[in-house]
Amino acid sequence: MSARATWLLSLLLAGALGTTGCAVDRKLKKFDDQEFQHYYVLKVYMEEDQKKSYFKLKTRDERDAWLKKAGLWDRYYDYEPHVREEIYNGRVQIGWTKPMVLMAWGRPIDRGRVAGRQATRSEQYVYRFEEAQDGSILVWEPGSKTQYHAARLFRRNVIFDNDVVAEINDKDGF
Repeated sequence: MSARATWLLSLLLAGALGTTGCAVDRKLKKFDDQEFQHYYVLKVYMEEDQKKSYFKLKTRDERDAWLKKAGLWDRYYDYEPHVREEIYNGRVQIGWTKPMVLMAWGRPIDRGRVAGRQATRSEQYVYRFEEAQDGSILVWEPGSKTQYHAARLFRRNVIFDNDVVAEINDKDGF
C-alpha cells in the first residue's frame, strides 16, 4: 500500500482529526499524486491557520505559489527526486537531517537532549508507530481509531548527533 493510500486510510478511519474536517478530506482526494505528496510532507511546517488558507485556494497553481511564497516549497524540492520519494514513504535512515525526519514522520511525541555522546549536541526524538495486520507501519496519531486494530504498537527513538540521524531504535509499547 502506498504512503498516500495508507495516510488517507488512517485519516478516514480516524474521522475528523481536530481541525481537519470533511472539506479538507474532499480536497485531498482531488489532489494529484504530486500535489498530495508535497502537501503531506510540508504540512508539518504549517500552523492550522496556514492550512486553512492553503485549502481555501482554488487551483493547484495557486496552492503551489502559496507554498513558494511561504518559503516551504524549497524545503522539499531542494532534495533529489529519489530522496523526496524516501521522505514521502517514511523510510528514515541513518544520516538524514532533522528536516527530512520531520517531513517523513511529522512532529515527535517527545524530544529531549542526550548526554554523554561524542557530538557537540545530541537530541532524541520519540515517535509512536502502529503495525497493522498486513505488516504496514503507520505513524501513530493521537485519537487514531486504527490503533485498536494494530497488531503491534511500538515507539521509535531517533538520536540526532549535530542534527543528523545517528541511531534509530525500536522499543515495544508506548
